[in-house]
Amino acid sequence: MDCFAAPAIRTRDAIEDIWGPRTPYKDEWPTRVDYALDEEPEAWVQSACVLCSNGCGLDIGVKDGRVVGVRGRATDRVNKGRLGPKGLTGWKAIHSKDRLTYPMVRKNGRLERATWDEAMGLIVAKSKELQKHLTNHSIAFYTSGQLFLEEYYALALVGKAGLHTLHMDGNTRLCTATAAASMRESFGSDGQPGSYADIDYTDCLFMVGHNTATTQTVLWSRILDRLEGPLPPKLVVVDPRLSETARKATLHLAPRVGTNLALLNGIQHLMFKNGWIDEDYVSKHVIGRSESEKVVGEYDPDTVEKVTGVPVKQLEEAARIIGTAKSLVSTALQGVYQSNQATASACQINNINLLRGMIGKPGCGILQMNGQPTAQNNREAGCDGEFPGFRNHQNPTHMKELAELWNIDPIHVPHWNEPTHVQNLLNYIESGSVRMFWISGTNPLVSLPNLTRIRNLLTQPGLFVVCQDIYMTETAAIADVVLPAAQWGEKTGCFTNADRTVHISHKAVEPPGECKSDLDIFLDYAKRMGFKDKDGNDLIPWTTPEEVFEAWKKVSAGRPCDYTGLSYERLTGGSGIQWPCNEKNPQGTERLYTDGVFPTDIDYCESFGHDPETGAPYTKQQYMSMNPAGRAILKACHYSPPLEEPDEEFPLRLSTGRKVHQFHTRTKTGRTALQKACPEPEVRVSEKDAASAGVSDGEMVIVRSRRGAVELKCSVGGIAEGQVFVPFHFGYWDSQDGRARAANELTFDRWDPISKQPYFKSGAVRLEKIPSPTSTNTSTGAPHIREQHSDAIRKAAAKSAAATTASASASDLAAGRERQLEHWLGETYETAAQLEQIYTTLLPSLIDDLEVEAGLRVLRRIGEDMRAALAPHARRHGYDVEDRLRSGSSRRRAAQALRDALFPPDRESETTARRSPLEVLRALQALAVYLAHIEVGLTALLPAAQALWDEAFVEAVIKAQGCLDRMQGWVRHQVKVRSPQTLVVPVRKEE
Repeated sequence: MDCFAAPAIRTRDAIEDIWGPRTPYKDEWPTRVDYALDEEPEAWVQSACVLCSNGCGLDIGVKDGRVVGVRGRATDRVNKGRLGPKGLTGWKAIHSKDRLTYPMVRKNGRLERATWDEAMGLIVAKSKELQKHLTNHSIAFYTSGQLFLEEYYALALVGKAGLHTLHMDGNTRLCTATAAASMRESFGSDGQPGSYADIDYTDCLFMVGHNTATTQTVLWSRILDRLEGPLPPKLVVVDPRLSETARKATLHLAPRVGTNLALLNGIQHLMFKNGWIDEDYVSKHVIGRSESEKVVGEYDPDTVEKVTGVPVKQLEEAARIIGTAKSLVSTALQGVYQSNQATASACQINNINLLRGMIGKPGCGILQMNGQPTAQNNREAGCDGEFPGFRNHQNPTHMKELAELWNIDPIHVPHWNEPTHVQNLLNYIESGSVRMFWISGTNPLVSLPNLTRIRNLLTQPGLFVVCQDIYMTETAAIADVVLPAAQWGEKTGCFTNADRTVHISHKAVEPPGECKSDLDIFLDYAKRMGFKDKDGNDLIPWTTPEEVFEAWKKVSAGRPCDYTGLSYERLTGGSGIQWPCNEKNPQGTERLYTDGVFPTDIDYCESFGHDPETGAPYTKQQYMSMNPAGRAILKACHYSPPLEEPDEEFPLRLSTGRKVHQFHTRTKTGRTALQKACPEPEVRVSEKDAASAGVSDGEMVIVRSRRGAVELKCSVGGIAEGQVFVPFHFGYWDSQDGRARAANELTFDRWDPISKQPYFKSGAVRLEKIPSPTSTNTSTGAPHIREQHSDAIRKAAAKSAAATTASASASDLAAGRERQLEHWLGETYETAAQLEQIYTTLLPSLIDDLEVEAGLRVLRRIGEDMRAALAPHARRHGYDVEDRLRSGSSRRRAAQALRDALFPPDRESETTARRSPLEVLRALQALAVYLAHIEVGLTALLPAAQALWDEAFVEAVIKAQGCLDRMQGWVRHQVKVRSPQTLVVPVRKEE
């Protein structure tokens, strides 16, 4: 079968007729079954579509052991039988002739066929060598938004319970991390409040940075049918481009890229001004109202127009529509998540619905959308920035629960920080502290920002790269081990869409060649690594997906994403079911927060939240002072301009995004007839900007940023002046002409401070006309900007043999390395030890006060307790505690230099009678600074001790922190008592 050929039997040509015929409705969306077949199937197997986040239920048609077509499931709540162009066409990629069908290992610079034993044996040998010489924290995982729930949960156990490391993230970081972050900030936990069914009832749809017509075509069909039915909803669309979604809008707002926050603040400003607030709901169910009103009070329509370019009248009309609608559904996607101040902006969308009291009711809700089909499962299971079951790493009870569920010691649950996001993983690769990078189901050599840097990092000598995928992607081409994975239709598992609907996908056909499911690969690794629980049993004992699902249910029990009422049997035969599904909600839950109670209780919440501007996480104490106690949280934030603004050299704002016929880096869609509908990338530019650059529609042009350049066809019109759009799907696996064309050659690696999602819709570029005679209106001719991916493949081939075999010796791994813990711990210990002289000699010489004298005696004892707590661990980690005075160590010299800077020795001889009250205050200030230095030392030591899984060391640091808190409390009190009289009452000037 030709995977580029159209199916022989089909309800429509979905590539041309993207959204299908209209079925106008009110209240309940009618059923319409779409199908596309090469021939009549012998059997139908239940599944769902995995080519966007909508999660459309479908059946896979099978004949003679091959997939021969698909049809929409009429019973499914998500799509009522409909399928979009990717659902009706993308299945044919399963027959692509260039599937990976056997493992490969890099030998003598080339990827060569290997057995599974050889490939997995090499991975395990590398892992154990790294464990021994560089610790488990030199191993990192980077996964996808397209595996199944069971596979994510198994991977979470491999990393968090087997290796006890936080180094695990997924490419959902690139598309939906902000969705999760904003819901944690506003509601206390991840989980979409709304439901797709709310579209059936709502009076108003507010879509911010969400081009539904392209990203979720079946959901857009639902919206189109509402718009053509009786009582159509108002549609307000925020998008810099005149997208298909924007064309149908009641009102289209086209702000400058990167100014979403100012626009959303402006809408709230008008809501407060005009009284469009549900005061009763807000008073009972929301906190933060006064601060939000104060912040948005500065964003009057004139100010917003200056920042965003949105005319005053349009802003006022948008606020009126949203503020007076009887019901409201708000949605967001990459136009928010990948843009400036992403999490803060997404929180403002939540704020708007909360202020209107429009959440948890039919036709009222928020859908912070996902970009990938199983992104929700990745977050639930804890593979990309979360902990399983939406647990809070700052809550010891939550971490103890995981330890009990996994039957491991609590110290081995890695909870000293949030899981490591990919930005830091890349930094650790750059610094050399991560030496094994296991990539599953994703293609970072196309999808990550600033590709020049990514290529250099992932082809580093000494970095061992494992790539687990279904095709030879750009990333697989530079890997040291390539593992062939089974894909959708070739394995069984569950996945959850963007409105919490859980579907089951049953295995329909056998995978080709030697391919294995991602689950089987992870289980094999766990077995070969010998991961055990604390009783000596296999940590990960399962053999089937259903066993993993049943184990996952226990982890989800009692948490917001409760699956305990679900089973493979219940999910088979009918529609997908929304979580939470449990004894209380046996049929699933249509929408969350119907009772106005949110998961913000301090003992239940997933996160204590963050400062929306700095991104700094709040402490438990800060969260307690907010006292949300089951109420939602309004998060206010001021607008700040993007980090890279246009200038004379780079006058245009860059935005990247999706095209309707392609998905991510085209590993699937690019191998089907969808490719013919969207064969190459192009840059969209306004008429005026095209004229300024001297380029015309269809002409090949150069797009250049400070990071790199690409050569693309120009498409003129349909976008605001000063902005350009480039699709991100295209890399180099099928490139024929050698041109640079990946959008991420241009993007810059800056990230949202909370969600750590890259700012793909940011940065400045310029258009350059290709000089004659090469310039044409076709894509022929030699490239002016050549791709660099081929160089990366050559660099990977040049890696030393030690990097790609199991023979790397301990000396190879440890050569030129020195652990820094000993230095930091030694200096912190020495700084604490020198408190004795400060309290005994220095401070008494600076302060003549009986109360201070008494206090210093107590502080000296407390300081000695702190020193004594740290001493055995400083000694154990190489600091000579007993011989410190005689040895004159560098740590002692550093601590003494700080002490002498704050308490100059030459002042000891001066009589205390000459000390003025101001000098006394300054002496106390010096002590506060010295103690703050120790505080930072201990702050770094606590997670380091936890990362060593050393309970005694952890307890010692906690005890030292307690001692320090007491000393700091005394100093603060003394400063507060003395400062009014000292600072307010005038004193005689000195002669």
